[in-house]
Parts: sequence; structure tokens; C-alpha cells
Amino acid sequence: MKHRIAFVIIIVSSIVNGQIIKGKVTSSSGEHIPFANVFIKGTANGTTTDESGYYTLEATKNKFVLVASTIGFLSERKTVTMHSSEEKTVNFILTETAEILDQVTITGTRTDKRSTNSPVIVNVINSQTLADVQACNLSEGLKFQTGLRVETDCQTCNYTQLRMNGLAGGYSQILINGRPIFSPLTGLYGLEQVPTNMIERIEVVRGGGSALYGSSAIGGTVNVITKIPKKSNYSIGYTYQNIKGTSDYIIAGNATVVNEDHNAGASFFINNRKRGLYDANGDNYSEVSELKNNSFGTNLFLLPTENQKIEVNFSKMNEYRYGGEMVDNAPHFAMQSEERVHDVYVGNIDYQINFNDDKSAIISYFATQHTDREHYTGIRPDINTPEDTEHLASPPYGNSTTTTLQGGLQFNHRLETFLGGNNVLTIGSEFVQDDVFDVIDAYEYKVDQVTQNFGFFFQSDWEINKRLNLLTGIRYDNHKLNALKQDKTQKTIINNVASPRISLLFKPFENTQIRGTWGTGFRAPQAFDTDLHIAFAGGGISRVVLADNLKRERSNSYTLSFNYDKPTEHYIYGFTFESFYTNLKDAFYLEAVGEDAFGEVFKKRNSDGAVVQGITLETRLNYDGVLQLDAGFTYQSSTYNSAINNSDELPLERDFLRTPNTYGYATATYTPNQKFTTALNLVYTGSMKVLHLASPLNLANDAYVTSPSFFNLGINSSYVFEIEKLHTNLELTAGIKNVFDAYQATFDIGKERDSNFIYGPATPRTVVFGIKLSSN
Repeated sequence: MKHRIAFVIIIVSSIVNGQIIKGKVTSSSGEHIPFANVFIKGTANGTTTDESGYYTLEATKNKFVLVASTIGFLSERKTVTMHSSEEKTVNFILTETAEILDQVTITGTRTDKRSTNSPVIVNVINSQTLADVQACNLSEGLKFQTGLRVETDCQTCNYTQLRMNGLAGGYSQILINGRPIFSPLTGLYGLEQVPTNMIERIEVVRGGGSALYGSSAIGGTVNVITKIPKKSNYSIGYTYQNIKGTSDYIIAGNATVVNEDHNAGASFFINNRKRGLYDANGDNYSEVSELKNNSFGTNLFLLPTENQKIEVNFSKMNEYRYGGEMVDNAPHFAMQSEERVHDVYVGNIDYQINFNDDKSAIISYFATQHTDREHYTGIRPDINTPEDTEHLASPPYGNSTTTTLQGGLQFNHRLETFLGGNNVLTIGSEFVQDDVFDVIDAYEYKVDQVTQNFGFFFQSDWEINKRLNLLTGIRYDNHKLNALKQDKTQKTIINNVASPRISLLFKPFENTQIRGTWGTGFRAPQAFDTDLHIAFAGGGISRVVLADNLKRERSNSYTLSFNYDKPTEHYIYGFTFESFYTNLKDAFYLEAVGEDAFGEVFKKRNSDGAVVQGITLETRLNYDGVLQLDAGFTYQSSTYNSAINNSDELPLERDFLRTPNTYGYATATYTPNQKFTTALNLVYTGSMKVLHLASPLNLANDAYVTSPSFFNLGINSSYVFEIEKLHTNLELTAGIKNVFDAYQATFDIGKERDSNFIYGPATPRTVVFGIKLSSN
């Protein structure tokens, strides 16, 4: 009997000992990590990797958590299930803490710079964050960044604009791969036309510290960097969204090919979206417009030699957009509607050569954007009236074309011994031309203008020592506007503007940075962004014209920030506190000047100035790559120096309209293993003052309305199934946007509604399901 017991013990022991785990531990860059710890959580059973990063470990349980950790990297854990006598391979990819803290960015200085060493704060939204918050386009992704707010400004067509640090869309410079080719017309609808599967990352610089990019960078700069070829892979996905019964379908695909020598590659994307109309109040007029989007593009690179790089980007976006009365007919038969058909072409080519032992570099670039738009904006008169007959005979259809061209040359040179430190000098020049033509004959409406800007810039990025960095720069712009006025006379405005900036970075302690920035900027008179939008109000349309004596707008911006990040073996946590102050001289505003035969007329004028000021607070926490928390909050005020006229029926007002004093966001991502992820996201919008124009069925007289606060909560979960034989991953996702249905409670009704009376989240509660196949 004893021999039998001993025999069983030997057999069981051999079975247990037969459970072998082996694998490798590498960094996210692919390098093997030697002498990393690998152990079973809650036990003393563990080992270390050898000099090549490989390990072997015997398991004593059938199910356990395996952990890999080493100094300088976030540890990673995986749940492992094994059978008797099984040998299993478990590999780990560890993220270096410096990789999280020291992302390389380019937007703040026009040169590659680690974020902790940059005198200008550059915040990054990566493609994983866009997926976690269920963003399907650029507009939805920008909400999750401190100081940024995306608002919907039309009940009919749902165009959106970005507000940075309390300033409207015209104060923000939007770049594609570092080039300012987001034209005035593209800026009106383009935030929704750029799909997220086109985006590698988004770099954001708040405040006037980004004036090196020229005019319209007063509020800040957003640089959309498209997918970069890194390794050969593919993905194809389908997403279904249901907006309270309205369907929204999205197909997104990506593919990347890189050769064996990694000196040439190409990435491709396709995106197709179809969304139906949504009527929130049952009046048969939409609050969420119909969309049909098709886009595709490519990003190619070639390294002819070790010191040369050629990069080519191209994308084509087509969008059909309709909102208004929900009828199955041409838009001019609807009692009120807007229809837009956009064809947008975007492209750029960059060439860079490094020489002088990589101390010097020359970058030349050319970029272009062209948009063709066919559009309709109209209110149909009462049926069977003479006015209706005239409307049907000559409906207000229009055409728009915009072409943006940019060419430039930039020279960088690094002085390794400059007064005890090192200095990167940047000098360059560029030319940008915007040609805007927009006409609606039936409304006698016409915008025909060409703006040309010659810019010259110089920058010194001086690292005085390990604790002190001084960034100084100046940009000189010769800006020329040629516009054909409504009376067919030519109007030419020339502005010569010098815009200096100074940024100082001080590192008093380890993991701590103090930054101060002063910068100037300008906006030249032109039809720009929202001025091109024709809104409905009171049974007619509202349009914007420029005052004859309109002057350029100048800004002085100041920011001061304190940043702290602490990395440990398991945690990275930190916060950023920033204050900002922007003084606007001759700030633009829209003054109601009465009505004409077609509706309300607003004139763009200069005020005697305005001040935008506030504070932001960011916090962040990462625990072993398992839990990631981020939050940002802004408290600010935006006021004109003297009260302005928004309506002849209302008292003058100093506060900027549609500008809340408080807003913010928060995200939380839980990733216990490489297969499962759950993400929560929250966007908070404080109350704000909104103008509500009178209309027969909705409001007797113009009024100021204070909107309620909104808390827009979303949740998203995903699980990845590995299909090992096909080297493919199958990812399933499910989530809800706007869980608690925080949405505007009352909208105007009927064809005479004030379409600008809209605030709060863009859509009500939306259920999301998705499936994606990708290479592993």
C-alpha cells in the first residue's frame, strides 16, 4: 500500500513538474530585456530572464497570474490557464516609463523634441485613446483634452467648431501633418470629415506659444498626424451605432506594408459611414443630420540613403450631409433644409536631408487642399403662393470651391557648444495661399477672396543646462487679402505683422517642470470658418458681411504652468497646473445690423478689445498599464472690454456667448490583460449664455438663455480572441455613448426655427457595437 501511495505521489509530482512556462520579455521597441523578474503572483515561485531576455519557469497551479517586471519599465501581468504536462509560451512586452513621460513631439518647436524637455507643453491624443472613447472622427476625439471644447452650432446641418481656452474656432490653427491646409471651408465641416482610422496621433499646443505657425494660432494649434508606416499589418472593422432608433454604420480599414530593410513603406486607410436623420422633438425636422462619408488615403515614406527621407501623404474625402424637414424629395421641396456635398482632396510631400554628422538638416515641403462643394440652404414659402412658385423656379442652390497651397523651406542646425549648453537654430520661410469662392445667386450672396501670406520665421532652442531651456523665436508675416465685394468693387487689405515669442523651461527638481510663455499673434480680416455658414432664423436666413473699416486683430498671450510626474515600479502619476491670459486688441465680433429681403444680417466689426483668462488642472495615473486615469478641468472667463450688440432687442453684453466658464473631461481605462479592456469617459460642459432669436412658432422676442450643465458619460468594452492558426485577432466591442441621455431638452420647431439655438452634447444616448479583424 505504501508503495502504491509513493507511486501516485511520484506520478502527480511528475505531472505538476511537467507544467512548463517559457517565453521572452521585450520592450515596446522590440529590444530584449535581460534580468527581468518573472514570477507567479502571490507565491515565491519566480525566475529572471537571461542575457537575451528569455526565461523558463515551472508552474505548480493550473490557473494563476504571471507577472513580469524590471526597473524603468511598467510591470505587466497575464492570466495563464494550463493543463497537466503542458508547455506554454507566454511573452511579455513592457512599456518603458520614460516612453510614457517622454513622448517625442514636433508641434511645439517645429523640430523633434521630448515632451519633458520642450519649453512648450504639447499634449498628445493617440489612436488608442480615440478607440477607447469610441470616437469615429476628429471632432469626437478632440473633446478629451484639457482646455478643448467641441460644440455643435447648427440644429440643421450640425457643423462643429473647436474652442481652445475659451476662444472660438477662428482662433485655432488646425494642421495636417504640420501644414496649415485646413482651409476656411474645410474648417467649417472638416472636423467631422477626418475619420479616426486616418489618425496616428493628435498633438495639441494651447495658447499663443504656437505663433510660429502664423496667423489664427492665437488660441492654440492642433496638429493631426496621419498613420505612419511602422510594420506590415492590417485591420478591417465594422461599427454599428444606434441613436435612439437611427442607424449609423461605419466600415474602417487599414493596411501597412514595410519592406525588409525598413527603408520604404506605405500605409493605407479607407472609411465609409452612413448615418440617418434623427428627430428629437417629433416635428419631422431633424436635430441630427444625415451623413454619407467616403474617404481613403495613403502615407508613403522612402529613405533613399541613411540621411534622406521622402514622405508623401494623400487623402480624399467625400461627404453628403442633409438636415431639415425629413422628406423624400429634392431639398428645395422641403419647407426648410440644408444639403451639402463635399469633395475634399488633401496632400503633401516632404523631403528632408541630414548632414554635418546629423547636426544640420534641410526640410522642404509642399502641401495642398482643394474642396468642391455643392450646397442648398433654403426655406420654402407657403405652398401655392407666388413666392413659392418663384422659389421652385429658382431655388437657392450654391457652389463653393476653395484651394489652399503651401510651400516652404526650413533649415535646422544644432550648436553643441553654445555658451556652455547646446542650441538648435531653426530658420525658414513659407508661402500660403487660400482661394475661397462661395456663391448663392438667389440670395445675392457671394464670397470671392484670395489671401496670400509670406511668412519668415527664426527660432533659437537653447538648452542652457540640464535644468534650464530658453526658446525664443519670431515670425514675420506679409498678409494680403483680395476680395470682391457685393457691389463688385475690389477690396485689398495688406498687413505686415511681426510675432515674437519667448518660452522658458525650468526644472528645479527631478520630475518637475515650470514653464512660462509669452507670445503674440494676429487674425487678418477675411471670411473665415463660421462666417461662411448661413443660418436659419425667424423665417429667413442670417448672413455675415465684413465692415468696410475692419482692422486686423492682435493678441498678447501669457501662460505659466507647473508640471510634476513621478514614475515608480508600478505607478506613474502626476499633474499639471496652468494659468493663461490673452489680451485681444480690436477683437472681432458680430453685430446685428437689421434685416434685408432675405433675413438677418450680421456685420463683423472690431470691438475695443477683449480678455480671455483662466486656469486649467490636469491629473493622470497609470498603474502597471492595467489602470489609466486622466482628467482635465478648466475655469475661465471671456469678456469684451466694452459691451457689444448681439441683438437690437436686447441689452448690450460683455460676455462671450456660447462660452461656459467651466468645462472638463475624465477617462478611465482598465486593461487587466492584453485581451480585455473597459473604458469610461466623461465630458462636462458648464452652463453658458446663448442667444435665442425670435420666430413665429417658438419665441416672441429675442432672448438670452442660460443653458444647463451637462455630464456626458460613455462606456466601452472590448475583448480580443486570438486565432493563432491564421495569425489574426478578432476584437468585439460594445458600449454606450451618453449613458444618461444628457441632451438639450427643448428645440425650436418648424421651418422658422432658429437653427443656431443648439447647445450641449451632439447626440443623445447611442448604443455601439463593433467587430474588427487585425493581424497579430
